[in-house]
Amino acid sequence: MDVLIHGYLTSFSTLILVIIVAIMLYVLSKGADILVDQAVSLSLHWGIPKMIIGATIVSLGTTLPEATVSVLAAINGNPDLALGNAIGSIIADTGLIIGLAALIGHLPVDQMVTDRQGKIQFLSGILLAVVSLPFLSHGKTGNISQWMGWIFIILLIIYIYVSMKWAKKSNSSEDNFTKEKSPIIIQILKLFLGIFLVIGSSKILIPAVEITAIRVGIPQSIIAATLVAFGTSLPELVTAITAVRKGHGELAIGNVVGADILNVLFVVGSAASVTKGGLDVPANFYKIQFPTMLIILCAFRFFTKNRKDEITKTEGLTLFGIYIIYLILNYALI
Repeated sequence: MDVLIHGYLTSFSTLILVIIVAIMLYVLSKGADILVDQAVSLSLHWGIPKMIIGATIVSLGTTLPEATVSVLAAINGNPDLALGNAIGSIIADTGLIIGLAALIGHLPVDQMVTDRQGKIQFLSGILLAVVSLPFLSHGKTGNISQWMGWIFIILLIIYIYVSMKWAKKSNSSEDNFTKEKSPIIIQILKLFLGIFLVIGSSKILIPAVEITAIRVGIPQSIIAATLVAFGTSLPELVTAITAVRKGHGELAIGNVVGADILNVLFVVGSAASVTKGGLDVPANFYKIQFPTMLIILCAFRFFTKNRKDEITKTEGLTLFGIYIIYLILNYALI
């Protein structure tokens, strides 16, 4: 399906691609509206904090584009695209999305949930950086082996199981959102409709952006870590912005925290596990990608531990600034 979409879009002029992007952005926004409303309604129905809903159900749905792109790239022999997409998405999620969300609205932090999910988010980033080091693969550059990919998948299953156990022990006292009166099965179907619209429109947006970048001669590894990563992070971006505008900032933070964890365990794990030779790590990733990922995760972790129990606009601007510098460095070093 992805190959068919890519081939079809290649026949269009750049102007038509821009129009297609505009239409898909509109579909994205409508899908995000449905997704956020149903996620909040379900969190109240089940008595689970919105941040946990965001870090599990919503993030699993919105991370599917990254997983699809990386697995297909790995199968087709493009480790640059597979790994760059995952790392770039972590940077985009934490820098661009949290940064913009904090600048647009209020981002409250649930300290109990952040202490748990946030710690896993931070450790996942460190784990990815460590297993990518050259000395572990006995070569000039690193390699995330196939067996390591399966370990990531096992850790993913453990993470989901533990998150569900934490959710059962949590009680939501939020009552400032009107529960939807429709049956629970209808709410769940609407939630999946929102996810489908968000992911479906992203599937068209991603190749449109990639085709445009290739036409102007941008290297594949840079495309993966920036443009494709931005494209596959669009579900999280639109969901986060919509959640903040509707007054549910906890859902936005939970979605990003969960997405960062899944980008390591789900996206990288799936891509590495389907390839016998694993994922080779491009040498240039040690100069910008990994350092930026660790810096931005450290900054986010520090900001969530402040005494104000929120990501302030100054902190959001800092995260957004790191992301902009990251983009500039990527294209300055082409």
